[in-house]
Amino acid sequence: MAKILVIDDDSLAREAMAISLQDDGHTVFMAKDGAVGVKMADEQNFDVVVTDVVMPNKEGLGTLMDIKQNHQYTKVIVVSGGGRSSPALYLDTAKVMGADGILAKPFSSSELQECVAQALV
Repeated sequence: MAKILVIDDDSLAREAMAISLQDDGHTVFMAKDGAVGVKMADEQNFDVVVTDVVMPNKEGLGTLMDIKQNHQYTKVIVVSGGGRSSPALYLDTAKVMGADGILAKPFSSSELQECVAQALV
């Protein structure tokens, strides 16, 4: 199975995604924001990074850009519940910027697992 990094400033969302992905057989690491996540991605290889958009220190679109630029084989899935704008605006932007998958919060465990499976194909 895959080695996955989940980046989200919401600890409950981060834990829920990690549990869902672990239940699907993946090895999961977690980061509380994009700055920590990018540092972790620079230190070890991940097959997939799942990142939220609206976070302190380093938001998800910048995280997406950094990971895509420095880790060309890492798949990036962007998730968003919105913020100041609708989730669709952030997610459409993420797709244009090269995201390998997008999910609007709230989503189910099976939707996350399916999105990861599609990114790994």
